[in-house]
Amino acid sequence: MPRPITRRRMPAPQRRELILAAAEEVFAARGYHGASLDEIAQAAGISKALIYEHFASKRDLHASLLHAHVAEIFRRLQANAEAGTTGEERLRGGIDAFLGFVEEHREAWRALFRDAADPEVADLIQSVQAQATGVIAALIAADPGARPDPTVTERERQLRIETHAQLLSGAVQSLANWWHDRQDVTRAQLVDRAMEFTWIGIERLRAGERLRG
Repeated sequence: MPRPITRRRMPAPQRRELILAAAEEVFAARGYHGASLDEIAQAAGISKALIYEHFASKRDLHASLLHAHVAEIFRRLQANAEAGTTGEERLRGGIDAFLGFVEEHREAWRALFRDAADPEVADLIQSVQAQATGVIAALIAADPGARPDPTVTERERQLRIETHAQLLSGAVQSLANWWHDRQDVTRAQLVDRAMEFTWIGIERLRAGERLRG
């Protein structure tokens, strides 16, 4: 008499990764508001009840994806910054690392950042953007080639760093959103245009040029 077929239970970490992969696909296709846990469960080939064994809610699932990808972005930024010996090299490496992530994970970017205007997750996105600005500000402050301006107080210097970090963070994120619909543009082209936009301005500031008014 043949023995009954028994299915092996998938290890919890493997199932969690399966759920995350399915969620990323559904969020990319439907957006946060349009995605449902039922559809995510179907895409993962599991029951909805199994999702709740790993995530408390759709928002919790979205947050887990968000934090995982943000950690990877920050890891790449730090690695590239440490490899640069000049401020220009560090900035170019950071922009290239970020756009490299977007190029490799276009659907993740679209799902978690570009289309995440839903009020239910807006606070999560704002928190991530604040973290990104902080990381960029720290990289600017640690520039090995920077020379302190003796006419500027430390408080004003910190304010300028924070302002420039905010400008750079917002500009490059906006560029990544635009790139989703212009994939004929290469990453190298984007990096060059971003460096022209940011670094030339920084160099003029270092030379002592200021707006008067």
